[in-house]
Amino acid sequence: FGCMEKQLHLNLLASRPPVPGGGGLQSGSKMRMGPGRKRDFSPLSWSQYYETMEDVEVENDNGKDISFTAYPKGFSGQHGPVLLLLHGGGHSALSWAVFTAVIYSRIHLFLMITQDIGKVVEALYGENPPPIMMIGHSMGGAIAVHTAAANHVPSLLGLCVIDVVEGTAMDALNSMQNFLRSRPKTFKSVENAIEWSVKSGQIRNIESARVSMGGQVKKFEEPLNSSSISKSIGEGIIEEEEEDEEGESNHKRKKEDDQEVKESVYTWQVDLSKTEKYWEGWFSGLSSLFLSCPVPKLLLLAGVDRLDKDLTIGQMQGKFQMQVLPQCGHAVHEDAPEKVADALASFMVRHKFTDFKEGYLW
Repeated sequence: FGCMEKQLHLNLLASRPPVPGGGGLQSGSKMRMGPGRKRDFSPLSWSQYYETMEDVEVENDNGKDISFTAYPKGFSGQHGPVLLLLHGGGHSALSWAVFTAVIYSRIHLFLMITQDIGKVVEALYGENPPPIMMIGHSMGGAIAVHTAAANHVPSLLGLCVIDVVEGTAMDALNSMQNFLRSRPKTFKSVENAIEWSVKSGQIRNIESARVSMGGQVKKFEEPLNSSSISKSIGEGIIEEEEEDEEGESNHKRKKEDDQEVKESVYTWQVDLSKTEKYWEGWFSGLSSLFLSCPVPKLLLLAGVDRLDKDLTIGQMQGKFQMQVLPQCGHAVHEDAPEKVADALASFMVRHKFTDFKEGYLW
């Protein structure tokens, strides 16, 4: 997986609930606002979900040091497995923030970590890594399957793949470039990026969008004129006539914004279109590899997916557990963090990987 290492972020995730009064919403909140109220698209800080942030460096196969962002938490007074969380292409470790806040309240866990698997686990734990439950979303799910099948994590307890199936993924590759071109190329602010992600349906939970979109965009270093900025950020936005408390409409605010050139312009953190030559390799043969993994397996899907013959037979034979979470987009763990946390907590307790926390009613 050397080709992906520069795009993927390591994250030692150990969540805590959002700080009271700090702007965080209840997990799973759909933010239904009354008429005449403006929705809050301001970004939420990682510090409302994780305690510290630091860099971790590992050496890749070419001898180059790769730096990852880490959010560690101490081991004091905790027990249970490590969750190894792998985010999807173009996303960041922050896509797991709301989910980790929820699942951490359900079951006993150690640190939660994401991305680059074998060498990172070795760098962190040496020759005696703790028991690990690996969870991957989309492209991260494909990486998780390849990693588990190759036994790169010898202490692996279980595997969970979120919303990626070989047949569906391979079919979608033909339209992937069109999807990437349909997205805005730049945003005037992080708030604008969050607003786009919610109104376009990319993320259906506004709290998730407010914490995770900051990890998907970065400041654009090249100067742009006002017309190119306005054109870029307008693509794909679903306009809604919402009025704030002073009665000012979105349409009016947008006109005023278009007349002003912002100093800080944001663009996507990762240019996924440049990774096209790797796409087929990520998903080809995924079903047979998934079934070959000897650990207990859970497949979470956003809808009734097109399971291929191998997966259909495998499910009938009880080789893995599958659960469909309807009314979710592709980012299932962001759209419905409580449902995903409940499914995973139940799975892990059922297989005796850990126990429910005292006071939690299942």
